[in-house]
Amino acid sequence: MFHNLREDINSIIERDPAARNSWEVLTCYPGLQAIVMHRWAHWCWLHGLKWFGRFISYLARIVTGIEIHPGATMGRRVFIDHGFGVVIGETAVVGDDCTIYQGVTLGGTSLHTGAKRHPTLERGVIIGAGAKVLGGFTVGEYGKVGSNAVLLKAVPAGATAVGNPAHIVQKDVAREGSTAHLFAAYGVTPNGDDPLSKALHGLINHAVTQERQIERIVATLKSAGIACSSLEECDKFDSVKLNKLVD
Repeated sequence: MFHNLREDINSIIERDPAARNSWEVLTCYPGLQAIVMHRWAHWCWLHGLKWFGRFISYLARIVTGIEIHPGATMGRRVFIDHGFGVVIGETAVVGDDCTIYQGVTLGGTSLHTGAKRHPTLERGVIIGAGAKVLGGFTVGEYGKVGSNAVLLKAVPAGATAVGNPAHIVQKDVAREGSTAHLFAAYGVTPNGDDPLSKALHGLINHAVTQERQIERIVATLKSAGIACSSLEECDKFDSVKLNKLVD
């Protein structure tokens, strides 16, 4: 138990620049306290002491503002940052090194007792503040769910889900030493990874190319002595400004 506690404290210090020392983390971080109390509750749940497990979970919710069902499976070095309003359901599985921010719900959409109703987070997943992950699917290793996303389908390893309803931003499959393993606070990724942003940039660049082609065609026609009716002057297409607006 103490080995796991030391691991948890060290992982929080690594991921939170506001954490100054182990004593502060142990006494002032509700996410750590909720995880420790969940381990007690989970032990009771697995050994047939269902009511005691639920009661410990209830006390943890009062103390920390974080509700973790005693039946949920929590991995090692899980960091619940800030944590207020986090709800983790009975059949949820949270893998090692996951990070969960405040206001997150790992919820179920099925009413069938005994079924896998809640999501599975594989190793290194980051769930941004206010995100709702609903259903019995899997978020792959080092996947990210952006803040306030509403996720209703599986996320491949190394990919990011953003929006409501969430759409998948596909990345390269996570490899050892790849940038997919880098920590991203709140699951934030550059706009360049957003398919909508990519599509807009592509349209802007295509419009610039077309404008240049039209200018060359008109210049060629004029040099060949073919009269071209003049058009009203209009503002030049400012691709740099538009791309900045998209970013």
